[in-house]
Amino acid sequence: MVFTSAGANTVIDKEDQPNVILIVGDNLGAWQLGCYGNSDIYSPNIDRLADEGMRFTRAMSCNPVCSPTRASILTGMIPSQHGVHHWLLDGNQQVGPKANCVISEFKTIPEILNEAGYFCGLVGKWHLGDNMNPQEGFEYWVTMPSGLTRDFYGVEVVENGEIKKVPGYITEFWTERAVNFLEEANSRRKKTGQPFYLHLTYNGPYSLDPELLTDPKRSGNKFLSRYENMPMESFPRQEPHKGLFKHTNELNNVVAMRTSAAQISGLDEGVGGIMSALKKLGLNENTIVIFSADQGTAGGYNGIWGMGHNTKPSVAYDKVMQVPMIVYHDKQIKPGQTSDRLVNNYDLLPFIVDYVGLGDNIPENLPGRSFAKIVRGEEMYWEDVTFFEHFYTRAMRTDKWKYVWRYKQDADLFDLDEDPAEENNLAADPVYADVIKKLKVRLDSFYGKYTNPQYDIVKGGKSKSWHPPFAEPDFVPIENKTRYYKYD
Repeated sequence: MVFTSAGANTVIDKEDQPNVILIVGDNLGAWQLGCYGNSDIYSPNIDRLADEGMRFTRAMSCNPVCSPTRASILTGMIPSQHGVHHWLLDGNQQVGPKANCVISEFKTIPEILNEAGYFCGLVGKWHLGDNMNPQEGFEYWVTMPSGLTRDFYGVEVVENGEIKKVPGYITEFWTERAVNFLEEANSRRKKTGQPFYLHLTYNGPYSLDPELLTDPKRSGNKFLSRYENMPMESFPRQEPHKGLFKHTNELNNVVAMRTSAAQISGLDEGVGGIMSALKKLGLNENTIVIFSADQGTAGGYNGIWGMGHNTKPSVAYDKVMQVPMIVYHDKQIKPGQTSDRLVNNYDLLPFIVDYVGLGDNIPENLPGRSFAKIVRGEEMYWEDVTFFEHFYTRAMRTDKWKYVWRYKQDADLFDLDEDPAEENNLAADPVYADVIKKLKVRLDSFYGKYTNPQYDIVKGGKSKSWHPPFAEPDFVPIENKTRYYKYD
């Protein structure tokens, strides 16, 4: 069977063309998994995936919130390029007559693969608009009408063009629907040789809604009892960050820690279910599985609970940037490998498209780079540098330096060799003026090359998604309030 790409000249002529599964967790830090050194949280299936594949020790997100990072995963672009700078609010953009997909003008992973003959399915959180209708080359479509998680039971989902309520645990529902997709994809493959792409995006562990975190009855699962009496020592206890204005009650709260851990274990069980289904269907040897997350979460590190936008100004510490990145392909990727290359979730599009043999179909002018040779154990040049942004905050990370530039705000500079916890800001020290100057030139060069002027917030561009008050340079939170704001 031959499948031809409508957008390029690449032709798939092998029935052993790799299938692809990309599993994405929601607000999941790499540090929260056993394979990354966590001794509290039970994640045997993800740990096994790492043991049997390659684990990247320094994978980073390009933004601290979900809609922008999900757009970057799918497009290979940075937020200042695709225009999604913050998460989409519930309402017109997501459902209804004015709903619109905020990345519709760009080529995406599923669109490229679908044009090349892949059967593509989305299961889980979308949060990029027009949720009622399949987008971007997806033919199988099960998602949520919203992007926010307010419950893990009785959640509304979109299936077959209708909204319905799922009475059970939503993480298990996503796994069930993903397995259904795999069964349908396997049937197609047996008949026609058609490969598949599964975009499985769990809405857990999430770990943000204060009521869910502190009320285990609403968000607990069967793993909660495992953590009932645990002190959760892998979560640090620190004084609040001086700029923290959201999720202050969850910081240093052991109940929130245990609830978050239980949701991670629930997600891990889902990963185990997918891997079991692959083997049962005989798809294991011809399917590459990538496990990652949209962005990291601090969980108390640097005095923050949650993500990098929960402070004023936004921060770019490693713990809010770092995500798991595990790549598995039975008999193709050597098991038990680790890589300390700096990679980003905007690298996923070029990596996936290149890995399956469609490298000629990668769009031009992407900041992302394919790390296919790295996972195959081949030699390649790779510069260890990665970039991050949130509205008026832009950052770059190298092996040694973390430089954070802010419009109308103070900068950060951390020497990661001497200060891996990022506690000693060197930006005001004149000794490092030349270092900052060189890093700023590199930062400006990167954003000068890849930003789209209409979405360059720093230079007056717009955001396709909500532009909240706390994103403004002059925003100041009202004392002791987390949901109400004022300006100077």
